[in-house]
Amino acid sequence: MPKNIVAFGEVMMRLQVPGYELLSQASNLQYSFSGTGVNVASAMTKLGHNGYLITKLPDNPLGDAAIAFLQRLGIERDFITRDGKYIGVYFLENGFGQRASRVTYTNRLESTFNTADISDYDLDLIAANTDVIHFCGISLAMTDNVRTSMKALAKKVKENGGLICFDCNYRPSLWERGYMEARPYYEELLLLADIVMMNEKDALYILGVETEKTKRKDQLQDVIPKVAAKYSIPMIAGTHREINEDNTHSLEGYLYKEDKFVFSSELTFPVYDRIGAGDAYTSGILHGELSGFAPEKTVSFAAVAGMLACTIVGDTPMATEAEILAAMSGSVGDVKR
Repeated sequence: MPKNIVAFGEVMMRLQVPGYELLSQASNLQYSFSGTGVNVASAMTKLGHNGYLITKLPDNPLGDAAIAFLQRLGIERDFITRDGKYIGVYFLENGFGQRASRVTYTNRLESTFNTADISDYDLDLIAANTDVIHFCGISLAMTDNVRTSMKALAKKVKENGGLICFDCNYRPSLWERGYMEARPYYEELLLLADIVMMNEKDALYILGVETEKTKRKDQLQDVIPKVAAKYSIPMIAGTHREINEDNTHSLEGYLYKEDKFVFSSELTFPVYDRIGAGDAYTSGILHGELSGFAPEKTVSFAAVAGMLACTIVGDTPMATEAEILAAMSGSVGDVKR
């Protein structure tokens, strides 16, 4: 039975330079709309659920264009409010080889979403219609108003029996004073969370968990159980990603549940557009858990969802359950007739 998946987050305008050009080289830009909440809500609709977005958009042609874009993705509008004039914008330059992709934000803190108040959202209505609510660390890094809304929504949904999913998604450029500034806000959300997306770096640096291990996978297996125990988190999942010399990427997913680690196979693949792959992985984890998949199937499903998100342009994952299962079975690559 389809579930109501509700994501809280900012809708941003994405301005992308062509191909692998730099902003200093480009003479034109292509625009679309995105955001972690957009990606998760849309991905869950592709997987057969009802995807909702909690956000606030400007009441002008920019907001109208964003609404039209969200409607094409199948995202429900029930929890979207309209007022104000500004939308956050980011510029994307695609990386190549050893040059990383680069995102440059502008006009973000003044956006309609980031200046919204908790009174802009109907907490009772949202909680009554939510099976899972998704938050991310990017929103947590914004303003006190946004953080207040996140905490209030999480508490209300949890009181009503819904699940809380929190993706750590730490972005150094968004925290002026670094990890120590972020830690108390992260801890508040972790104490409410049922499903958390993180890796060993989040545990080590944001939360200050200690380990004597030196290899990434060993560190992961040492610190994640400590985080789960300290914050009473039933399930934690995440990925390890490597960029190879031939410009392919390698991805391995993990899932920690009931005191047991499960890992996906390592996937190696070419990348067309990597933005949004983490949100696809999160959506795969949520879908597997809600569908009653075994942990081994859930983590493999999520890893393949992340891989397929790298094969399309734009931030938003577009793969259906059937397409992900087909890729898991190896039946990909031929012309679909």
